Amino acid sequence: MHLKTDELVRLEIEFDSGIIPPPYSHVFKLKIGFGKNFLDTSLDLKYTDREDLTEDEIFDEGFSLNDDYQFQGEIPNVWERPLKELYASSKWSNNKLDEEGGVKLLAKDKQGKISRTIPLNQQEWQFFAQDYIQAIYEITKKEAPLTLHYIIREKEQEFSISLTIKFSLRRVDLSVNGKNKTVDWENTKSLLSYVFLPDYDYSKAKEQSPKHQGHFIDCGDGYWHEIGKGVINIDDSFDAVSKIKEGFRKLI
Repeated sequence: MHLKTDELVRLEIEFDSGIIPPPYSHVFKLKIGFGKNFLDTSLDLKYTDREDLTEDEIFDEGFSLNDDYQFQGEIPNVWERPLKELYASSKWSNNKLDEEGGVKLLAKDKQGKISRTIPLNQQEWQFFAQDYIQAIYEITKKEAPLTLHYIIREKEQEFSISLTIKFSLRRVDLSVNGKNKTVDWENTKSLLSYVFLPDYDYSKAKEQSPKHQGHFIDCGDGYWHEIGKGVINIDDSFDAVSKIKEGFRKLI
């Protein structure tokens, strides 16, 4: 059941990763309150089922022994409109979550009515929650804003592109050959989804900025990868590499 979007006072997003094995398996709950000039937010994130793993098995996957995370604080209200729009456009399932896990919601309105639902558009809610958690990490300085660097070097032209994605503000800052501007959030998020689809061969990556012709990307870790040589499509049915090249060209 939908509550009226303009009467919402609180949304809770609860996620379970389902059958994903440890150390990746986790659950989280986001509680988001409206009605102020910020979103009153709490996050409780816990990693699960690690009891039978050794410390080395956890470390080898890039985790630590304490990856759980809690937050209570204020998130800029630039997030309120897209959250309410997502709620208003969602349709609901009558089924319970299965072993695959997913998102379930609790909504409360000004009259005290409470609605517990499972959205059919699971992927949209999961992506939104991930972005919102990334905003929390930025605000608490757990993580810095993500910055991508991209070079297009061809016979008669060269472009040096930097993209800084500020989740806390839902803002993307673009620099092309030193000229700065702000670009569309949603279009940039689409480009980001392509950037992290291919396989990156770190045996071919360079720490120094490349000097020869081609397209090159640094995903924020200081390693330069050549598009088409060190960045390879995983799925033959979808050409993410071409989407990356096309997306960065459109930014020029």
